[in-house]
Amino acid sequence: MTFEAPLAMWLLLALPMLAGLYVLLQRRRSRAAVRYASLGLIRAAMGPRARYRRHIPPLLFLLAFGALIVAMARPSAVITLPSEQRTIILAMDVSLSMRATDVQPSRLAAAREAAKAFVQEQPSDVRIGVVAFAGSASIVQKPTSERKELVEAIDRLQLQLHTAIGSGIIVSLAALFPEDAAELEAANTSARGWREGTRSAAIDKPKAAPKKEFKAVPPGSNHSGAIILLTDGRRTTGPDTLDAAKLAADRGIKVYTVGFGNSQGTTADVDGMSIYMRFDEEALKAIAQATGAEYFHAGSGADLRKVYETLNARYVLEKKETEITALLCAFAAALMIAAAGLSVLWFGRVRSAPQG
Repeated sequence: MTFEAPLAMWLLLALPMLAGLYVLLQRRRSRAAVRYASLGLIRAAMGPRARYRRHIPPLLFLLAFGALIVAMARPSAVITLPSEQRTIILAMDVSLSMRATDVQPSRLAAAREAAKAFVQEQPSDVRIGVVAFAGSASIVQKPTSERKELVEAIDRLQLQLHTAIGSGIIVSLAALFPEDAAELEAANTSARGWREGTRSAAIDKPKAAPKKEFKAVPPGSNHSGAIILLTDGRRTTGPDTLDAAKLAADRGIKVYTVGFGNSQGTTADVDGMSIYMRFDEEALKAIAQATGAEYFHAGSGADLRKVYETLNARYVLEKKETEITALLCAFAAALMIAAAGLSVLWFGRVRSAPQG
């Protein structure tokens, strides 16, 4: 727990002073009670429960006062709240290695089923988009809340050559930020030498409009969207993965990465061809770390479904640092109401301190 105004906590020193004042008033009350003929008769008439419960309302008032002092310090704590992430992009590897049958019935089929289950379990107000990447990347389905369209888009995924993980991230960002699509596409194609300036430009070509100023935000600070990237291979073409991750980090977008298959490497027969398959676990971890997200490994279809279930929980509930001043004020008010209610119920009046 952190405090924005920690100096206010010095007021807590008043609590033991108030407790000492209460004890002093109690002793004065006891001395005054000696005037009665028999103090024992009074105690017997009150009963043990009555003697103890008269201290409860003052104790509740003291706790309420302490809670208000802590609230004045404006505390913040890491608590679990409903997630604000309302647009999720599923970036799925569709390279040829996804046809391997070491995961039954195939890697692609298992990934499809896990992704469709994830889509169906999301709250209705969450928009989901689908991006497929191999040698290049494309938006298969723009973000939508229509689950039927998303399932159909996942079923349409087709396998291609090569693996461009960086392109998968950049095109996913374009799906989240369509207003920046042109700039992101320039970053995507720069790895292949097509960025303006790498070749001669016609002298009569009009100058491009000046780019709007872009201001980077802290990694992971954008709570309106996220990317879940699944791959079973290593980057073989396209933009550098860490450069692409930086584009996501600068926009505050978290990129959760899922390594599917074997990180140590395995050989599988795909359509009569022997293909060596190994995903780059270190690169996937670096992407997740750079964007403030997490890395997951799934070695089977069942593992992948569990990963998606875990990620589903991340979006429904999310831990983040939140100021809890209002919560403490409400707690203090509840204590005061309880103290006043018990005092009226037991003594017929509000009793915050014994009367002398």
